Order: sequence, then structure tokens, then C-alpha cells
Amino acid sequence: QVRLVESGGGLVQAGGSLRLSCAAFGAVFRIYDMGWYRQAPGEQRELAASITSVGTTSYVDSVKGRFAVTRDNAKNTVYLQMNRLKPEDTAVYYCYANVQMNRYMSARDHWGQGTQVTVSS
Repeated sequence: QVRLVESGGGLVQAGGSLRLSCAAFGAVFRIYDMGWYRQAPGEQRELAASITSVGTTSYVDSVKGRFAVTRDNAKNTVYLQMNRLKPEDTAVYYCYANVQMNRYMSARDHWGQGTQVTVSS
């Protein structure tokens, strides 16, 4: 089994910063893409940021220039540094990782439990 454990959410004023972390534990043979989805109240879940195993990143337009996704492959951990936060960034943030559990299995997506980020105006 694979478990993703998130930390770092909370309440922050507009213009502030937060850093989210997500570590993968358990039967991890190899991790391909990692990243962060977010879901605001009444909205569909969207992919906010992602990073490949070699460090290629991708962002939704609304966070470009403000968010940075990084990973530490030795620690099976992905991070999301969020700067210049806006009230519209308020959402539950879910990390994901595309994990291969052993050399005989195909990789599949695993999800964190979600962490609330609230940005006050």
C-alpha cells in the first residue's frame, strides 16, 4: 500500500505565503509525476501544479509566477510553495503521485487526504 501524507495548510492573509508538503510512504518502487490539485467550494477540482520525475513543471495559468512546485526524490516528497496568495486561491489542496509499487506492476495515481488553504482578504 501507498499512503500520501500532506502538511502545511492553514489560514493566511492575502499577499502572504504558505508551503505545502506531501510525502509518500509504503510500497514505493518508483514515482513518476507528482503534483497538486485544488478544489474550491462549488468548483471542479483543477490541477494547480505538477512536476515530472526529472523536474519538468507545469502550472495552471492562475498560479503562474506565484506558485512553485518542487520535489525531493530521495524523500519521495513533493512541495508547493505558494506566494502572493489571493482569496481566490482558497481551496482544499490534494497532492497526488503516480506510483509504481514494484517492478511488475503498472504505476497508478495515489492521493493525499487534502489540506485546507484559506486566504483572507
